[in-house]
Order: sequence, then C-alpha cells, then structure tokens
Amino acid sequence: MGKKRKSNSNQSNSAPPEASQIAEVGWLSQSFADHPSRGLTPQRLHQILIAAEQGDLAAQSDLFNDMEERDTHLFSELSKRKRANLSLAYQIEPPPNPTPEEKKQAIELVEWLGELDDTEQMTLDALDAIGHGFSAQELSWSRYGNLWLINGMEYQPQRLFQTPIGQPNVLRLRDGSINGAEPWEMGWFIHRHKAKSGYISRSGLHRILVWPYLFKNYATRDLAEFLEIYGLPMRIGKYPPGSTEQEKRTLLRAVTVLGHNAAGIIPQGMAIEFQNAASGQSDPFEYMIKWAEMSISKAILGGTLTSQADGKSSTNALGKVHEEAFNRIVESDAKQFARSFNQQVIGALMQLNRPEVDPRRYPRLVYDFTETADLQSFSESLERFVRLGFKVGREWAQKRAGIPTPGDQEETLTLNPGPASAVVAAPNQLSIAA
Repeated sequence: MGKKRKSNSNQSNSAPPEASQIAEVGWLSQSFADHPSRGLTPQRLHQILIAAEQGDLAAQSDLFNDMEERDTHLFSELSKRKRANLSLAYQIEPPPNPTPEEKKQAIELVEWLGELDDTEQMTLDALDAIGHGFSAQELSWSRYGNLWLINGMEYQPQRLFQTPIGQPNVLRLRDGSINGAEPWEMGWFIHRHKAKSGYISRSGLHRILVWPYLFKNYATRDLAEFLEIYGLPMRIGKYPPGSTEQEKRTLLRAVTVLGHNAAGIIPQGMAIEFQNAASGQSDPFEYMIKWAEMSISKAILGGTLTSQADGKSSTNALGKVHEEAFNRIVESDAKQFARSFNQQVIGALMQLNRPEVDPRRYPRLVYDFTETADLQSFSESLERFVRLGFKVGREWAQKRAGIPTPGDQEETLTLNPGPASAVVAAPNQLSIAA
C-alpha cells in the first residue's frame, strides 16, 4: 500500500492512522472538478489522455466523471455491471485444510467486518475502478478493547491522485510535491482494476469509452440543431442600401425572432422573404448515436442484446450467448475486487489484531460462482450414471444441485419406499428409492 504515517509518541507501530491523510493535505479537500467535457474536441481529448499518461490524472478523472453524468446510456450500462456484483453469493472462508483455530478466526473476521455500516456502498465505490482503473476509499478506525476495527470507508475522487515521474504503476496523493505523497499504510482501501492491460492511467474502461462518447456528443448536438430548424421556412431579410449597422442588427434580430414567435417588427423600407421550409433527414445523426451506444454496450457488457435489440439479428440463443459473456465479465470483476479486499482490508484487520498469524493463512473473501444445474434433468442423468457404476461424490453433486450439505444435527429428507413423498429422517440418515 505505501509507507505508514509517522506515529505519535503514544502510538504503537502496530496501530492504524489516527487522522485523515486528506485532512492533513488541506488544499485537497478544497479541490473541485474542472468539467473538461465542456467544448470537448478531439484535440483537447488527446491532450487530456497524454497528460494522464505523464502522471497528471486530474483532467482525465474529471472527464470520466462527466461522461457518466452526461451520457444516460453509458451510466445505465456501467451501473448494470457494477450492481451485478451485489447479487453474487460470497462468504468469509478459512484457508485450505483449516485448523479449528483458523475456522474460529474466520468467524471472528465476519464479526469484525460487521462494524462496516454499508458494505453495499463500499462495494459500489470500489467498483468505480472499472471505469477509472482505480478507486480509493479512506479508512477510519476505532478501538474496541484490544481490537482495532474499521468503522467507515470514505470515497475519495481519483483527481486527488497522481503517478510519479517514471513510475506509471504507482499511485501518490497530490500534495504539491513533484512525485506526491505515499498513501498511509492501513489508511486506504485502493482497489486497482484492470479492464485492459496497461499502466494505471490506461487500464480503465473509460479510456475505451471516451471516443464513442465524443462522437455521440457531436451527433446529438447536430441532431438537436437539425430538429430546431426542421420544417421552418428559411427567412431572408433585405435591407436597402445605406442601412446602418444598428438597422442591420435590428433586421437580423427580427428574422430570428420571427422563426420562433411567428411575430416581429422591422423598420420601414426593409423586407423579409420566406423560402422553402428546411428539409432533410435525421437518419445520419440517429445512426451515429446508435453506433456509439452499441459500441458502449459492447465494451461494458460484452454484447448488445442484454441491453437492446436491433430487431433483425437478435434471437433467444444469441441473447443467451451475450448473457453468458456478461456473466464471465462480472465474475472477473468480482475476483479482482476480492483480491484487493483480501490484501488490504482483511490483511490490515488480521495484522493489527492477530499479528502472530502467518499472512498465508489469513481468512479470505470468496465468491461462489457455482452454476447450479436444472434439478430435473440433473437428477435423471445422475441416476443413470450411478446405475452404470460411476462413482459420484456427494459434495460435488450437492454443489451442482445448489443444495448445501446438512449439519450434523440437522434433519434431512428421505423417500418412502411406497408413494413418492418426502419425510423427515434422523440426522445423517440416507435412503435411496429402488
């Protein structure tokens, strides 16, 4: 993570930071976004991307935030991808082949993490890294007896960070120095996400989305201008020779107002002629907007049929292919998040409260990506395999069916030898109908 803040004389080396690093670098909390998307051109966009590659992430981060705020389609698709992780099943597991003590530590860790007020918001803030390449949340700690526990995570915008000269894969806080300040150890949860290979400034998904966003902006603006004049007659004002500049401006204002208000006045001696109504088609603009949105959907979700259908090539089978691709993307996002969470959050909690434990034996956050089978077809196939002599492990079969293994004292179901009906059997009793 980085080096630790210098401890006070009454603070041990194994204690987390007592204050906010953002608060110590006072001007950072007064730093506001510049909104570089206003009047964005290809030339200006190129300058922003180059500056980010050279360590200045502020303008690029501001632009990425503007993209999510101003493009409803981009926001919707990215929100789907982030929130898909919230529905995934997960648990805190002990290391492989755990000892009784390691199982106890995993249970303790679940209780420690219970101090976090809103894990859903924490996850969403962390997944902001999908677009930016990284996200940062500052940790706040509290002491409960002999335990140090995290009681909050505060999201901090990416514009507060930079990369040092010659170190494009290292994050530093913008404290006014050339290379920035290292984030305090145990003071941050910084999730790094690789939507694509590359340095921090180039690994975020928004680096890919920024070009279709720009082209869609142009097309949307042109479409709005087209709709504003479509069907209105062209108006030409004529002024006599010798008219003053003031009279010319008066005529121009009258011609402009007449198109919107259907009423106006002009000086005597001047005239307004009406030509044919403005015509044309909106198809080219709409095609460009559609192309941009489909490109955005492909980059974020892995396909277009999970968000929209073109009515021509969309089929149920193709939709399932796109859905499968999206599921693989969500799985990758979850694994990357779990890696960061295990290293920085769980690692810090264990280091502070159980310093004697080998880091290789820490409990860890694990997502369950097991795909359950259709129970009817699975049970029929499984019965055939067993009758043919295949040796099928019960644990594997229960995972595939999505049925958890019962506890030692838990009542289980069995089948009567007569009519097919389920009854409660004694613990661990197993009966298979002939």
